Amino acid sequence: MLNRRIFLAAPPALALGAATLPTAGLAFPTAIHSKTQLLPRTGKGPRIVICGGGWGGMTAARYLRELIPQADVVLLERNPSFWSGPMSNKWLIDIVNTDFVNRDMLGPANKYGYTLVNTEVTGFDRDKKIVRTAQGNVDYDYLILAGGIRNAYDAWFGNDRKASEYTRTHFPNAYIPNGEMFALKRKLHEFKGGVMVMTLPPPPHRCPPSPYERACLMAWHMKKNKIPGKILILDPKPKIGPIGEGYRAAFGELYPDIITHVPNAGVKEVDPFNKRIKTAAGDFDFDDAVLMPPHQASDMVWHAGLIGKGADGKPTGWADMHPRLFTANSDDSVYFVGDLMGFVSSQFGHYPKSAHVANAIGKIVARNIAERVSGKEVVAVLPDNLCYMMVNGDPQEEISVKFEYELDASGRVLQNQIDMDVRTNDLVKDDFAWINGRFNDFL
Repeated sequence: MLNRRIFLAAPPALALGAATLPTAGLAFPTAIHSKTQLLPRTGKGPRIVICGGGWGGMTAARYLRELIPQADVVLLERNPSFWSGPMSNKWLIDIVNTDFVNRDMLGPANKYGYTLVNTEVTGFDRDKKIVRTAQGNVDYDYLILAGGIRNAYDAWFGNDRKASEYTRTHFPNAYIPNGEMFALKRKLHEFKGGVMVMTLPPPPHRCPPSPYERACLMAWHMKKNKIPGKILILDPKPKIGPIGEGYRAAFGELYPDIITHVPNAGVKEVDPFNKRIKTAAGDFDFDDAVLMPPHQASDMVWHAGLIGKGADGKPTGWADMHPRLFTANSDDSVYFVGDLMGFVSSQFGHYPKSAHVANAIGKIVARNIAERVSGKEVVAVLPDNLCYMMVNGDPQEEISVKFEYELDASGRVLQNQIDMDVRTNDLVKDDFAWINGRFNDFL
């Protein structure tokens, strides 16, 4: 029998449910206003509640327990297991197996001593420092929002839920784990030929180089299995990036008859029922598709009322946060970790929405909270970023990109990007060493 302090099973529909789809005008599903107190407090330290058990949330949970042993750390996650975005493209073509990317979450919770609750976050009462969940309320002293992204289908379809749901179920993009991953893999392995369209979201979006990696590996699968398919990448950017030269070489040298990259192809209209897309670069019909709408911060940031606003007064779609301390500008008891984070620098905008950054920020935020709890001055720390991308399945070859950060004289964060454009097998070895090291950090 599982210890209730570690695992509370949610109803299957909640544990496995897809992300909600907020409509234009931000009409959100009504939060559950239960008065049920879900967990009694334990320990003599502060309670820190983490919403979202991905790379950032699980890392923060581990390091909070390590840095503040007396803290009551609670991790809320709706999915029953952890699914890694990194390596998932390789999983699509069977270079790694399911057990490599899909991991148990109970083991880490027991290992590091935090409480894992498998439930859906439904709302917040920040004045009372309460998180509302499908099973009841959880109070907190500090709150970490680490829920990743949402697919902003409403940017394409407005309030048309039918079109949104049809697109999600028939043309899944699998950028939100974990059910869509299996749907996308079936789609690829059942594809018999024709035009496969991939739409890329406008920046910022989750893992910027990964859609190009996915295109390469899908093309390799088609090439290997002699499937008469074409991949059409509709990219809103004027050129491929990051790792532009590396991807251009891969497209041209490895898959010239399969991959076509269309720049400046921002989406104007999507008709999923008739399989047609209108873009700034022209209109395109398709036989099948991987449709990625714009990305935004996950629903929980909207529910918490912590989305930033631009100069025009409209929502930015991302967390309104202090760029160095990762706290909400309007509530310093709330921290942001991972892909939902907001604007950082006028030089580059947002930190890359990557697993590496989420892992790094998870550690930084844990340390920042520990410093606050102990009464010390909080020292702002910069992360780094590293991404490996496979472009060929046989021989296995990868390219890579590294980001380094520093402050200028005014305190602005500056980014230095280093592309490793020459595909080599050595980078494959580095990639597996990197991810195994990161997995060992929080799993």
